[in-house]
Amino acid sequence: MTDVSSTPESPWLRRATVDLGAYRANLRHLREVVAPAELMAVVKADGYGHGATAVAAAAVEAGVTWLGALELANAHELRASGIGDSVSILAWQFASTETFERAVAERIDLGISSLAQLEAVARAVASVAEALAPDAAAAPIDAPALVHLNVDTGLHRDGVLVGEWDALVSRAIELRDAGILRLRGVYSHLAEASDDEDTESAETLTEAIGRAEGLGARFERRHLTASSAGLERPELRLDMVRMGANTYGIPVTDGVTAADRGLVPVMTLSARIARVKRIAAGTGVSYDYTYRAPRDTTVALVPIGYADGLSRRSQHGVTVALRGKRYPIVGRVAMDQFLIDVGDDPVEAGDEATLFGPGTRGELTVGEWADLIGTIGEEIVSGLGPRIPRVYV
Repeated sequence: MTDVSSTPESPWLRRATVDLGAYRANLRHLREVVAPAELMAVVKADGYGHGATAVAAAAVEAGVTWLGALELANAHELRASGIGDSVSILAWQFASTETFERAVAERIDLGISSLAQLEAVARAVASVAEALAPDAAAAPIDAPALVHLNVDTGLHRDGVLVGEWDALVSRAIELRDAGILRLRGVYSHLAEASDDEDTESAETLTEAIGRAEGLGARFERRHLTASSAGLERPELRLDMVRMGANTYGIPVTDGVTAADRGLVPVMTLSARIARVKRIAAGTGVSYDYTYRAPRDTTVALVPIGYADGLSRRSQHGVTVALRGKRYPIVGRVAMDQFLIDVGDDPVEAGDEATLFGPGTRGELTVGEWADLIGTIGEEIVSGLGPRIPRVYV
């Protein structure tokens, strides 16, 4: 996302204000909570819609030394932004034809889920070594790949199946002994379906590590938990916890608020009222007339819609804060706008409406908004589109 600064004199219709101070404070708090385990700040999906390069720089300022990028393009973007290799960046989702030369050269940590990926990494290291020295066979490899082996413990997304684990580990040991890679880590991901099933997954990872060590592997870090289990299951934190949602002040546990976790929501989504209309009782508004005014009232147009990532389900109980008071969304959310019913209150075009934020000015938090429409806060913030500039404070 582009870093857009805005002044009161600059015209704007909609914007997402990203409080980097709140983000850094969340990270410092979470680092203390999970210690002595390390904290990885996950900045995939453009920093959950907050702007990956901006939040990654803030994370480094807060003392974080591990970033989760998901894809290599994201990891390369972070390196290009000035984040040097004193900060580790993990990528783990790759195309089937992925080449890893640039990742090896830029010291990107690679989450490996198959023997094919491991062999592609080995070829990339050989290619990098050849580029570094004309006689690659005689020259030492200065930049071995940084590898984390991923075992599938039940989520069935990434990770090698348990039955294929020994073959992957054995090949990784051969490549390690040849100086081609470092075994930086071993990891998995919990399904978070139930405590018992998460415990079973953790036991599967422990068994896999034991088998790998029996074959001669030595891993620098073990990691398993993300935002939810990382806070609620301290016995599963191991050496590092990967957190995304919590760092942005979006708690992932039902019935738990950001304040309950000692966190502050980082993003505030706002728009300026575009126009105000007085309508008579019985008047239908927006598509399909799903709302008809029960009385003479005033409706105000908010210029954000589903083209900006706002769900069409945002109705029936969802409110927007305006001049310190909440007003309901009425009628269908359209592609570019929606309406709120402000009754007889004085509202003018240009007034700032807050869809969600930290909750300190009467507005909903993103978690509350998500609860009202039956989703999660992460879906909302990561789905906000490019028409909404991110403004960093």
